Amino acid sequence: MASQLIENKLKLLPEKAGCYLMKDVNGKVIYVGKSKNLKNRVRSYFKSSQEGRRAELVKNIADYDIIVVDSDKEAFLLEITLIKKYQPYYNVALKSGTGYPYIEITNEKNPQTRLTSIVYKDKGYYFGPYPNVYAASATLKFIQKVFPLRRCSGYTGRPCLYYHMGQCLGSCFKEVPQSAYDEQIKKIKRFLNGDIQEVKKDLTNKMLQASADLEFERAGELRDQLKYIEETVEKQKIISNDHTQRDIFNYYVDRSWISIQVFFLRQAKLLRRESHMFPLTDETDPADEFMSFIAQFYAQKNRVKPREVLVPKGIDQDELAAAIGIKVRTPQRGQKASLMEMARENAQLKLDDKFRLLELGQRKTKGAQEEIFKALGLPYGAYIESFDHSHIQGADPVSALVVFKDGEPFKTGYRKFKLKGEVEHQNSADEVGNTREVVRRRYSRLLKEHERMPDLILMDGGQIQVEACEDVLRNELNLDIPVAGMVKDDKHRTNHLLYGDPFKGQPFKLIPMDPKSEGFYLMTRIQDEVHRFAITFHRQTHAKNSLVSRLDSIKGIGPKSRTKLLREFGSLKKIKEASIDDLREAGLTLTQAQAVKISL
Repeated sequence: MASQLIENKLKLLPEKAGCYLMKDVNGKVIYVGKSKNLKNRVRSYFKSSQEGRRAELVKNIADYDIIVVDSDKEAFLLEITLIKKYQPYYNVALKSGTGYPYIEITNEKNPQTRLTSIVYKDKGYYFGPYPNVYAASATLKFIQKVFPLRRCSGYTGRPCLYYHMGQCLGSCFKEVPQSAYDEQIKKIKRFLNGDIQEVKKDLTNKMLQASADLEFERAGELRDQLKYIEETVEKQKIISNDHTQRDIFNYYVDRSWISIQVFFLRQAKLLRRESHMFPLTDETDPADEFMSFIAQFYAQKNRVKPREVLVPKGIDQDELAAAIGIKVRTPQRGQKASLMEMARENAQLKLDDKFRLLELGQRKTKGAQEEIFKALGLPYGAYIESFDHSHIQGADPVSALVVFKDGEPFKTGYRKFKLKGEVEHQNSADEVGNTREVVRRRYSRLLKEHERMPDLILMDGGQIQVEACEDVLRNELNLDIPVAGMVKDDKHRTNHLLYGDPFKGQPFKLIPMDPKSEGFYLMTRIQDEVHRFAITFHRQTHAKNSLVSRLDSIKGIGPKSRTKLLREFGSLKKIKEASIDDLREAGLTLTQAQAVKISL
């Protein structure tokens, strides 16, 4: 069962490509995934039945985060980076692998093109990584045919087979001028950087001609080659061909809040991102607050500074650069400008989600409380208090009070009451006595201390409890606080509110609550919470009283010795498990310790 936080967040998911990061209760990323439709994919984890390892994953998800991108391919590439960064427990397939391949132009006297999964600092040229390994391999073969460098192992004194096929410049038998390599490398770099229109046009013409000549197999090969080239060298923003270390900042402002997104580009990859949100004052200029944030960001201890910082238009680059000691630029077009827009889009998404989550939360909390007051025909009030009693056949009677503020538990307002009068049977008269005592004690104290009174009292019971509460309030304390009862049906399910005030001449009436309404859920939540609180308190009280009773029955154990044992061990079980030496260390004599061990 997904938590309420996740249930709310699922309603806000965008139908966009991106990555999602599943987190456990400690905030640790335990799984990273990608999808071309985040809404459908993330919802499927919690709205569909799961088996095996996937079911185990879902069980451990306490929260999630998302990063939106522009395409499924970008999501795929970002997923690789995130998995390598976080090493999530449930990402077995990718985290332990060598990753996806790059196409490399080697840095040597007679360079060659090849596939590699590792990027070395050898001044070679690396392009990728490419998620489709087969497409990368096919594209490399195309490059080696159209833009040949060296295909052989080196000088052998005679031309190699590749030279005869036009796929090697001939370093196998002659000295190839550097200018020849430079010219080919320039073409390969331009091709892999996305300038493929001329090549695509040539392949398309050849494919059409082969089809016209009824060479359908050849046309199919050219079609596949064209597809692989488009897939491999397609422009992408997640992986950059520029290895400069950069931090990218952008922001979004709405409803006097600013959302700032930071992207970290390292080793030509978008390694991670950070999100920050905080309110603005009416007089604050968002651009100034944005610049101040960046300055404080790099003033933090142990913050590693990049070579360059990218910011959106409207930011004073010189002033910011002077403040942080890093080169600052605003990209105008191309890949970096696209990354800047992606950062802004994610900043907006985070802030929109915050507001929508707040609205959903208020609908389930304050809005639910409004439904209860409206059902009773009362003006809205912020505070609801509720009582419940607990005892076992009249022994150790206690009462508990819970407070809800604007539809949420206000736990600092919770109170426990040990009831004074002991009862012999659990009947209506006993419930009335318990109710009268706890109501009298609670509200006479609030009167005495001039504290705020609740706007509504909900009794966990029917007309008898409501009348007892109103009698004390109206006739003893002269208080006019509305009181209603949470009434169960014949199947012991609460589905009505009982409301009336005979002291004002208002007859009682049952007010049904829509079982699908937020007000109904809040009513049952209040009832469950006060019952839980009362039962827990009673168990603690009963256990302590039982322990005291057992100790009192032991000859030689008086009040002082009993107090020593309670302070040292706290429970009957621990006293039973204690040795003679342990009991003596608690302050008992040898005779007392032996008596305790024999008696328990």
